[in-house]
Amino acid sequence: MNKIPLTSLGPLAAALLLGGCSLMPAYERPTAPVPAHWPASAGATAQPGASHQPDSASVAADELPDWQGFFSDPALRQLIETALAHNRDLRVAALNLEQARAQLGLRRAEQWPGVGLAVNGSRTPNSSGDITSSYSGGLLVTAYELDFFGRVSSLKEQALAQYLASEAGRQSVRIGLVAGVAQGWLALLADQAQLELARQTLSAREASLGLIRLRLEHGATSELELRQAESLIENARVTLAQFERQRAQDENALALLLGQPLDPALRAELAAQRLTALQLPQLAAGLPSQRLTRRPDIVQAEQQLIAANANIGAARAAFFPRISLTTGIGSASGELSGLFKDGSWGFTLAPQLLLPIFDAGRNQAGLDAARAGREAALAQYEKAIQSAFREVADALAGRETLARQLQAQQAQTTADARRLDLTELRLRHGAASQLDWLDAQRSLYASQQALTQTRLAYWQNQVTLYKVLGGG
Repeated sequence: MNKIPLTSLGPLAAALLLGGCSLMPAYERPTAPVPAHWPASAGATAQPGASHQPDSASVAADELPDWQGFFSDPALRQLIETALAHNRDLRVAALNLEQARAQLGLRRAEQWPGVGLAVNGSRTPNSSGDITSSYSGGLLVTAYELDFFGRVSSLKEQALAQYLASEAGRQSVRIGLVAGVAQGWLALLADQAQLELARQTLSAREASLGLIRLRLEHGATSELELRQAESLIENARVTLAQFERQRAQDENALALLLGQPLDPALRAELAAQRLTALQLPQLAAGLPSQRLTRRPDIVQAEQQLIAANANIGAARAAFFPRISLTTGIGSASGELSGLFKDGSWGFTLAPQLLLPIFDAGRNQAGLDAARAGREAALAQYEKAIQSAFREVADALAGRETLARQLQAQQAQTTADARRLDLTELRLRHGAASQLDWLDAQRSLYASQQALTQTRLAYWQNQVTLYKVLGGG
């Protein structure tokens, strides 16, 4: 080994301390391409739903609770906990996060030299025919890159941003899963209400058909009214079959989110719940659109933009010399047995500088690709903000209009129920026909179905608003 005095290491140490300038562009968060406030159609200045949900607590939208605080129903909480433990999409997101964490660890490790133990030996014949032996061993650092121009640090920053993007992606999947389970639970409650209504209607119409047939036998009614009653019965059977199919499909969709079949005990508990008894906190409006930057999917898009920005630094550094260092400290001896005893101790230093001269445009292409990637990431970030703005505006508008629709539908159902009572009273006194009574029945059934669907849409929209605001 060649011996190098320690005093010669001063310039090298100084170079290591002074080196490491970064060619990565300074990152500045782009201006959000959306208005500062929601459109007037979103109704963000009102408290919709208060007229028919007087017991709902109001929660400031900029202080959203976590899902345990927002969803108070024990059965729903059990469903969400099951989904968080077994859902496969969430598991994939968690594994992607672990992969990004490992990649970040690799990039961080590249900033430090790797030290290993190396032992070499050779036996070579000399000019006189004798065999000359040579052995060396010690600690060795091989091809450690001195990051003068920030290539390695830029790649580390890129890996860090990708890790943070993966974490935000996992949070986004988690919020979406919680909202999906809640909406699936609401759909099952609505299916249960529709099934009960369909069964009651079918039973009532079958009883009515018996009376109409009796009246027909005594000449008190016509065959037209009989056929009308039979049509209404078959319509009720069609609707009952539709809702039975819909409930089975909704339960299958919920089981997919849960990652396992619905527990029989929990299914029985859900069957006893009523959509009309549901209570969820009311989200207060008036929040600025800048709050969207807290949404996990937007955080993910911004971190991907930061990663693309860091790639430009690495691509720029490729135009500059790459300096690597191989060094070692150890012992050399002509006898293997005396390698670390009688051997000659020394230090080796072998720096290497590689300056690109001609690469057929490879480095320029890499830089162009990095710049294009950053522009694409910027467009994705802006699109994510615009999509989020639309989702919140749609949910706010839905809350405003669905509240009025639910109130009007409730009034229509009450009016149709009163109409049926009055028509039945008139029928008994001969002032109304059997067809009038059957028509009133049909109108009430349609209003009751629409009321359940509107109530479901209102509550699902509340869950959607909680989701698009970024959850808790």
